[in-house]
Amino acid sequence: MNPILHDQLQLTTRRTFLGNAGQFSLGAIALHAMRQDAAAMPQAVNPMLPRKSHHRAKAKRVIYLHMSGAPPHLDIFDYKPELVKRSGENCPDSILKGRRFAFTSGVPKLMGTPRSFARHGKAGIWMSDACPNFHQIADEMCLIRSMNTDQFNHAPAELLLFTGHARQGRPSLGSWATYGLGTDNQDLPGFVTLISSGTQPSGGQGLWGSGFIPSVYQGVQCRSKGDPVLFVSDPAGMNREMRRKTLDVLNQLNQQQVAELGHPETVTRIAQYELAYRMQASVPEVMDISKENSATLEAYGAKPGEASFANNCLLARRLVEQGVRFVQLFDWGWDFHGTGEGTGITSGLTNKMAATDKPVAALIKDLKQRGLLDDTLVIWGGEFGRTPFREGRTAASKVLGRDHYPDCFTLFMAGGGAKAGFDYGSTDELGFSVAENKVHVHDFQATVMHLLGFDHERLTYRFQGRDYRLTDIHGHVVKDLCT
Repeated sequence: MNPILHDQLQLTTRRTFLGNAGQFSLGAIALHAMRQDAAAMPQAVNPMLPRKSHHRAKAKRVIYLHMSGAPPHLDIFDYKPELVKRSGENCPDSILKGRRFAFTSGVPKLMGTPRSFARHGKAGIWMSDACPNFHQIADEMCLIRSMNTDQFNHAPAELLLFTGHARQGRPSLGSWATYGLGTDNQDLPGFVTLISSGTQPSGGQGLWGSGFIPSVYQGVQCRSKGDPVLFVSDPAGMNREMRRKTLDVLNQLNQQQVAELGHPETVTRIAQYELAYRMQASVPEVMDISKENSATLEAYGAKPGEASFANNCLLARRLVEQGVRFVQLFDWGWDFHGTGEGTGITSGLTNKMAATDKPVAALIKDLKQRGLLDDTLVIWGGEFGRTPFREGRTAASKVLGRDHYPDCFTLFMAGGGAKAGFDYGSTDELGFSVAENKVHVHDFQATVMHLLGFDHERLTYRFQGRDYRLTDIHGHVVKDLCT
């Protein structure tokens, strides 16, 4: 069976089947005409052409810095003097009742932070000594201390954060953004993903996947060391002229299929072949950070030829500067259970932040200096928070660690229409619950889409007879976070 027809039959619902049952009905004739029109439209040749949003956007592009594993917010941003005062006490039964934890059972001990906190910037934002370079950008931060999610394990929580659903199969935030807006540079992918610390996030490639929308909108994973994109180079024995001739023949065949069937994946195939050809010249150019001056490399802590979070931050700036719509950075190693020195909230956190807060601060300052921060939304955070008590497995250890905690966590935005030097929401005195201005993950997604110029309820894609959106049936825009 023709694989395209097979795919169409798989995706056909009973309602669609009955609606198209009359082969020569007016509906069938109209559908055929629509397909012919679609084939003639520019989007049928290049679905990544720029498109208008629902309303005037504050952010034209996004850089999302995801700390995979969930940073210990109580030791970085959320200062709790009362928790410090009561450190070592048993957790109250009233707090533990009805709650589940990933690795803790029984009655754990409250644990105040061992870090030193102080206010920074004109707004006096509380931050710890773990993130000295963040202190320098306090007046650019829009800090949300009242984040909330439904999931307490990494993969489901990351999927919920980036796709709006705790299971694989939904389009990611970056895919929705490029589906709605296209991209400004047709020689580069609209959506790029970069990974550091040697491991992919727990949620896997679904975090930058396109789900059921055309795969042209999925993220392209690039590398800061070696070939920027796997298989982008011509194979042995094929030169650029031969590649061009091959693509021209494939393009003719695919265009015939678009005209006949109007299948979106055929359009995707055309666009991806052509983009891959253009990327062979454009990607190595934009990914070569050795062209940056020594002062810039030093500010980021970047080293050409290496694979690092610092290099990826610099690459993110270069990519958005060249018109890429959405750049997503994943950094592994933020699961601070305290099972070893590297995952403890004293020296472990100090070392992890030393490798990351410098390039993040440099990125934000660099974007501002270049006039890009006003319309580039930068986001930093994890998938959930950490417990206000000691992780159960390491209760007797000298290394301090915290368990997973979905009820409250902290992330921040900068630029792109987010209020600068702004502190939003709060948790209770022990850090167990949101006390003021709860922001659920779906609310955050709705707010990001709003800053990109979308009504999150109107940016939809019809699949199997239903209109889907990033926020599913939830979420509201937190306008207090926006300028």
